[in-house]
Amino acid sequence: MLRGSMQRAFVLFCVTASVLRSSTSQSPPEGDGLTECTDGYEWDDQSQHCRDINECATIVEPCQGEMKCFNHYGGYLCLPRSASVITAPEPSSQSLATLPGESDEAFSPCPVGYRAQGESCVDVDECVLELHDCLPSQECINTVGTYSCQCPDGYSKIGLECVDIDECRYRYCQHRCVNLPGSFSCECEPGFQVTGNNRSCVDVNECEMGAPCQQRCYNTYGSFLCRCEQGYELGLDGYTCNDIDECSYSSYMCQFQCTNEPGRFSCICPEGYQLQGTRLCQDVNECDTGTHQCGEGHACVNIHGGYQCTDQNRCQEPYVQVSDNRCVCPVIKPECRDLPYSTVHRYMSITSERSIPSDIFQIQATSVYPGAYNTFRIRSGDDSGEFYLRQINNISAMLVLARAVTGPKEYTLELEMVSVNPLMSYQTRSALRLSIYVGPYAF
Repeated sequence: MLRGSMQRAFVLFCVTASVLRSSTSQSPPEGDGLTECTDGYEWDDQSQHCRDINECATIVEPCQGEMKCFNHYGGYLCLPRSASVITAPEPSSQSLATLPGESDEAFSPCPVGYRAQGESCVDVDECVLELHDCLPSQECINTVGTYSCQCPDGYSKIGLECVDIDECRYRYCQHRCVNLPGSFSCECEPGFQVTGNNRSCVDVNECEMGAPCQQRCYNTYGSFLCRCEQGYELGLDGYTCNDIDECSYSSYMCQFQCTNEPGRFSCICPEGYQLQGTRLCQDVNECDTGTHQCGEGHACVNIHGGYQCTDQNRCQEPYVQVSDNRCVCPVIKPECRDLPYSTVHRYMSITSERSIPSDIFQIQATSVYPGAYNTFRIRSGDDSGEFYLRQINNISAMLVLARAVTGPKEYTLELEMVSVNPLMSYQTRSALRLSIYVGPYAF
């Protein structure tokens, strides 16, 4: 209720409760030389008028709870925030005369939330002019004739405060959700990245994005694998590839010598041999390839790892050469009486560390006479007993290696066949001079 001459007409819209408060009249004593103003006004020396006191600005918490303070001439109103106050025009200028100190500017013909602009009333933007009482956590939204306090996106109103909404409670993200003030963000597990919808996760192809694999990279779901080329093995860090020393794994990688190389290995053979395939060594036949240096009158004999040059005519007196490598001692020569009738020269080569016993050479009679008996023996050259003869039948025998031998070494054996014919009282001998070369290796 308005007191005294300050009473004005007002209309309340959507008002559920109202309180009208005014200051108690305090009149200065007569004769003190002061100008007297009514309650709710104070003297303004500059304008020489009584000026309305804005109690909403000078009184601490003039309204309690959800009530809002509205300043009025000579007092103030506590109304709900949704209320609107329309001040009616003054009835006459005479009534204004009863309000000492009040100017024409104290009266507005527009409703609350509007201001006069010419002959029209325009909306007041309380948010821009900071005439609102929204809490710091709220946003001021200007509306026609008033304003509203709303919570920003990502917040919900609990009591008077705006509290952050924990969006992660609603499982918005495929992998991990990180709540932020007023919002949230989605994060993916290692090996994945957020898609365009900012929520789903898709596998990352690390192989196309510079994965630290030294040689080969294979993408997997959420990760990747590093692999190495043949001849390399993956290091402990899972990225680098280290050369495998295949030669250290086994002594059987190569028949002679293994040489390790980056990512591979190679086999080499000694002089006089050539590589067969990838690991085996084969003797080079210098006699067939023409790489020997045997001169005229000499024959080339191939042996393991090299060759030998021998005289083409090895017949010595009293023997005469009758064919290649065959010498005959004529019966007409007295000195031939105690010598083998014929001598044949043969050459052969065997490898070192050959398994024993081992058949290495077969001797056989070239002429067979009815009623004759043939026997075979090693006449010379086997001082250490590395060989022996095993007779197969009446016309042939097998030379057997009895002990393991290691080269390079050379043996010259004289093998003899004695033929006896008791019916004709006939006996003859034939000799075979066999040169055996033992190579330096087991191949």
